[in-house]
Formats: sequence, C-alpha cells, structure tokens
Amino acid sequence: MNPALEEIPNRIVVNALGALMQANTQAVFSDPGMEHRDQMCIVSAALAGELFLKAIIARAHPLLIFRDLFQLDQPGSTEFDVEKLITSGKTYAFEHLPRLLWVATGERVPDLQLFNKVRSARNAVQHFCPPHGINLRHLSLSFIYRIIDPLIRKHFGLFAIDYHEDSSVGYDHVVARLIRHELEFSIPEDFRISEINLNLEIAETSPEYRSQFGRKLLRAAEKRLDR
Repeated sequence: MNPALEEIPNRIVVNALGALMQANTQAVFSDPGMEHRDQMCIVSAALAGELFLKAIIARAHPLLIFRDLFQLDQPGSTEFDVEKLITSGKTYAFEHLPRLLWVATGERVPDLQLFNKVRSARNAVQHFCPPHGINLRHLSLSFIYRIIDPLIRKHFGLFAIDYHEDSSVGYDHVVARLIRHELEFSIPEDFRISEINLNLEIAETSPEYRSQFGRKLLRAAEKRLDR
C-alpha cells in the first residue's frame, strides 16, 4: 500500500479530536455570550462521530471511505496522487457510515436509533434552524458517550472525557455533567478528580448508575495496580 495512504486514518483522527474537543466544551460549559453553544454542540458532536467512523473504516483500508475513485483517475499518470484524493475525493455521507462500518469491519454502531436522531438534529441545525423540544446539549453528550466513546476506546485507546477546550482544569466538569445525566463513560487508569466532590455527585444518581460507576472505578484501579 502507498505509505501516504496509510497515514490517512491518523490524519482523520487529528481532525476528529478537534471536533470532539469542541463538542464536549459546547455541550458542557455554559458562559455568558456563548449561547450559540446550545445549538452548535450537535454539529460538532456529529462531525466528531463522522470523522471517527471514517478513521475506523479507513484503518480497514483508506480507500473504503471514498465513493468516486474512478473520477480521480488521470490517464497517463504513473503515480497515485494522495493529496488530490484528499482534496478532491468525495467520501460517503454521514448517514451511510453505519452500514459502511459494518461492511468494512463487521461492527455495528452501538446505538443506531440515537445515531439517526443526532443525524436529523444536526441536519436541522446545519441547514435550517434548531428543532423545538430537543435538548441538544443532552443529545450531544448522549451521542458522544454512548457511541463515540466506546468506539474510540476500542479502536484508538482514547477516552472522550480527556478532550475539551478548558485547559485550566481537567475533565472534572465534564464528568460532573455526565454523572448528572447518568451517562456511562470510559474511565482511564489514572482517573483523578479534584474540582468537584465525586461522592456528592454520585449520591444524587440512581442505585443502578452508582453500582455500574463503582464497578468501572474498581476496574480502572485494578488495571493501574497491575501495571
């Protein structure tokens, strides 16, 4: 395989992490003058999901994400122009990626119903206006932590809580918001909270959530001790 083609998945991941940082920030942090985050979080979350899915598919083979390869053929050319492929090639649309993921890897998107709900909300915001009656921040976080987080943990060893734009603190406020929404998330081995009272946050959740969260903390601690 052309070495430049092999670089495509990692190049996609770099962009995907940038979108994830924006999505986490827009969905979690509320500041005066930043009311646009209420809507833009769904656009950023969907973009992050689209890019991560393409990166996973591209790891099976980089050309699988492109749908117009024959249009890029230049008669008489003896070298494959990867940069032209990147700048001019047309990739599959967001809506097609769950099926393409299954064809390329045999893996299903964790929650297809949620995926489609996010796709519809993203399209409304991006092409027209926000839909009424939908909490886009909550929908964005659900998408990030029910779909993106387990996928990037499995395929890239990444944890979604690590990526946000508030460099002055860790992921404490992201974690607090997830706990309040009772959303599960991948916990790194070096998990550490200092800005919030984790016990107080957990105490407000359901017994089922407290139980599963405790098990995840225990597994992370056990992995840390085994290293």
